[in-house]
This record gives sequence, structure tokens and C-alpha cells, in this order.
Amino acid sequence: MASAEEGAKPSASQRAAGGKTESPATAKVAETTPGVLIDQARLQRLKAARMPAFDRPLMFNTPAADEVLAALDVFPPDNPWNLPVDQWPVAAHSRAMIAAIGADKPLRYNPDMAFVIVPGNQPKVEVRINAYPGESDPGPFPVPDNTPIEGWPANFQREPSTRSLTLEDVQRGKPSLDADRHGIVVDPVNRKLYEFYRLTRTDGGWTAEQSSVFDLASNRQRPDGWTSADAAGLPIFPAVVRYDELNRGRIEHALRATFRDTRRAYIYPATHYASRKTDPRFPRMGERFRLRKDFDTTRFSPPVRVILEALKRYGMFCADNGIDWALSVAPDERIPVLHEELRKVKGGDFEVVEPPPGYTPPTVTPGRRD
Repeated sequence: MASAEEGAKPSASQRAAGGKTESPATAKVAETTPGVLIDQARLQRLKAARMPAFDRPLMFNTPAADEVLAALDVFPPDNPWNLPVDQWPVAAHSRAMIAAIGADKPLRYNPDMAFVIVPGNQPKVEVRINAYPGESDPGPFPVPDNTPIEGWPANFQREPSTRSLTLEDVQRGKPSLDADRHGIVVDPVNRKLYEFYRLTRTDGGWTAEQSSVFDLASNRQRPDGWTSADAAGLPIFPAVVRYDELNRGRIEHALRATFRDTRRAYIYPATHYASRKTDPRFPRMGERFRLRKDFDTTRFSPPVRVILEALKRYGMFCADNGIDWALSVAPDERIPVLHEELRKVKGGDFEVVEPPPGYTPPTVTPGRRD
């Protein structure tokens, strides 16, 4: 969450998407976005889906939440999170970057990003921003009393030392206030996403170090140079591996990964960096990685295979500093522990990709406060 200066803008060679060969479930969209490949199977599924009515906050790890998520359209179809990249070319720096991160290091499972789904009329409350007010969106926010904090519940209940903690204990800072403590609130009716860094409940109300609001119906980014609850200035929720997706057998978006050594630069769609390091072998925020096309996924269990196939098709963004090759998965008790299987996948099984010529990002003008 370091303060930012001007980052790397997308160059002409980086403004691209799509390739000459289309996958069966994709097709080119309108001439306004030449070269972009859209996942038509995803669009048809969402078109047929119906958003169920609900009148109370829904925790992410419930069947009721699954029904809402199955009908939720997260960002427009040409948004970077939704673009298949299985036809994008491998970047010239791919081999050097993979080696610098660690080709022999394992892919990791991080059951971290919890969230709550709120109805469109959820009462809004103040959240006091105490660290990055200049790069935060103003409130009030529809934060309900049962908002989960990062890792709740599975990550806490699987550890003997934290198993006895209640949700309110965790909201109030236990076992430590030094953790990232992300809080995520999704309003599917108004198509809004609210994300917080170090969200904490106190006797005087909610506090956080940073607040970000995203319009799920828009391609608008954070202002250039601004952080978000994630170091890259990106949203977190669209990248999380969820139970409803694993149960359906298909993830239809890019994933999120962390890396220990990142560069003092960012590329589209990121808007912020959080490093002083300038080694060109280190990934920039927004760097996109893809599992190699020839990687055999048939030897893995169904949920892991779903994740790996998504990494082939959509890839994953460098989104924050942290453990190398660590994917964000919802801390949902219904998702099995995936550590051992994912560790069979190594960094060397990935490649860095870049969009081919011919693509203009759907939003190249940074977002505004208004």
C-alpha cells in the first residue's frame, strides 16, 4: 500500500487482445473493440440466469449466495478480467521473469478473500478511513454487521489457535490488527463493489485504512497512480475462486496472484505499484501469467482441474506483494483444502503473456472521483 508515482502506461504493443484463432466458445465483438475475444458461453449463461430476490445480507459461503453469484454479471464482457487470453502471445521477457520469481516454486492455495452480498436497500454507514484518505472513495458504505474479514471462516476454523474465535472477535482485530484484514461487500442489485483494506469494527463504528468502490457495470478504473484495497489498484472480488464456480465446473474470469518481489511499475489494467525495486525481471503490477497450453490437467481432482483450466484460458494478474505464486480462494468450508494438489504445479509451468497488436483497452482514461 505504498504511495504511487506515475506508472507504466500501456504501449501500442501492449494494447491488444485476441488472436487470429478463436476458441469455439468465443467470438469477436463489435468493431468498437477490434481484436477482443469475448466468451460467448459466459454471456449466454448470464443471459439465461435470473437474479433471485433477497432482503438480507448473505454470507458468501451459503447456497443463497451461490444463487445470487450465478446470476451476477461482473464487469462488461470486454473487461480485462473477462477476456480469454489463451491465444495471446508469450512475452519476450517471459522466461527471465519466471526464472526470477522461481520456476521450481509451487503454485499455492490461499483461502483468504471472504465477502458478503447485500440487498440494494442495505443501510449505509460511515467507515472512518485512517491511512489513505487521499486515495480512497468516500462513504457512507453498505457495510452490514456480519461483514466477514479476510480468512473468515475456513482459515480461522482450520487452525487450532484461532478455532475458538467468533466473527465479532475477528472483526475487532483478533488475532492481530497487523494483518491485511480485507473486507469486501458486493451489491448485485446496484452493481457496486465495496472493498476495504484493514477493515476493523470498533465501539465507535467501522474503520479502515483504505476504501475502494467499483462499478460492476463499467470498465472505469481507479485514477492513475491510486491504490485500492489491493496494491495494484485492482478489485479483488472479481478474481476470487468461489465455490459456486467450482461446483458449476467452470471459472470465467482471470485469477489473482501475489509475488514476493515486484517491480516499481504497473501496466494496464493496474493503476498502482508497491515496490522500490527496478529489476526488469520482476513482475509489474498487472502482469498477466497463463498456465501453459500443453500442461496436463487430467490427473487432478475436479475442483483443481477447474482452477487450472481457468489459468490456461484467462490467466492470473500480479495483484499484490506476498507469497510467490499464491492464488486467492474464498475461505469457504465447502471448498476442499487444495494445498497438496496445487503444489504439484510449478512456476515453470506458467508463461508471461502480452496482448497482440490491434487492441485498445476499453477504458484508457483513469477513473475520476465523481
